Amino acid sequence: MPAKILQINFRLRTSTPEYQNLCQSVAQAFANVPGLRWKIWLLNDRGNEAGGIYLFESDQALNDFLFGPLAAQVESHPALYDFSAKTFEVMEEVTAITRGPVWAMTAAVGSA
Repeated sequence: MPAKILQINFRLRTSTPEYQNLCQSVAQAFANVPGLRWKIWLLNDRGNEAGGIYLFESDQALNDFLFGPLAAQVESHPALYDFSAKTFEVMEEVTAITRGPVWAMTAAVGSA
């Protein structure tokens, strides 16, 4: 089963330092999400936007997160607005050629 990528983007109503503090306060909650292999935190300071790229081991894990309480908490935060969320399948063979972290996907899913 191909791994699943979730891309979330949003705009900021807060300063970069305040947003970075917010991220620090919730990072462990994201680390504890079942089925989440990794998250890359994104920030475009000049564009006043941020987001994340998430790798999930399955559609179920992605959907459990996306429609769960942590995502709802983020989406309802007053400092964040104009959300978009897109899901993708990982093209593992060509990703490996370009040094994408396919080994992390395969090893984690294979050992589960």
